[in-house]
Amino acid sequence: MNNIHIILASASPRRRELMQQIGLDFEVKVSEVEERVTSTVPEEVVQELSRQKAEAVARLFLGREESKDNRLVLGADTIVACDGRILGKPRDAADAVRMLTMLSGRAHEVYTGVTFAYQDPVGDAIETHTFYECTKVHFASMTAEEIAEYVATGDPLDKAGAYGIQGFCARYITGIEGDYNNVVGLPVGRVYQELKKMRLE
Repeated sequence: MNNIHIILASASPRRRELMQQIGLDFEVKVSEVEERVTSTVPEEVVQELSRQKAEAVARLFLGREESKDNRLVLGADTIVACDGRILGKPRDAADAVRMLTMLSGRAHEVYTGVTFAYQDPVGDAIETHTFYECTKVHFASMTAEEIAEYVATGDPLDKAGAYGIQGFCARYITGIEGDYNNVVGLPVGRVYQELKKMRLE
């Protein structure tokens, strides 16, 4: 893995922590791309958005002679889906209350799409490899007071689905099926295994 120079196309502190946790060296370059989706299917949406982020940063750093140093851009996007409805980051506190009310007392899915963008070793074209992970999360029932208490912490406002599994809201998580880190924001076990398959030499 030492021969791959990773550029993380994400401002998420949680993704940075997960990358560091598994011992990956990387630098951060945030994508400024305007996100556009053509699908409403959760697994397609996260793959499309992760690809857009990775490609936007790759266009800045790849495709030039001086960039032929095994650089790889990693883009990721996470969404929450309940009954097939995609829940992004809440617009405000009222929207967070709406989302948490929807999730209360039931199971939902968390999808993370990941894209590797890298330069073709024998040419200048930018190649991509995209995949996704899905984790099912089970929520306990929350009273209106409990929802209001959690929203008042401010934690839900910058998170897809209006909650973070690793924080205050952990008291309402009764179980998960799949990769816990995927819910945090990046399925790093899958990421590492996919990186091992890369042959950029």
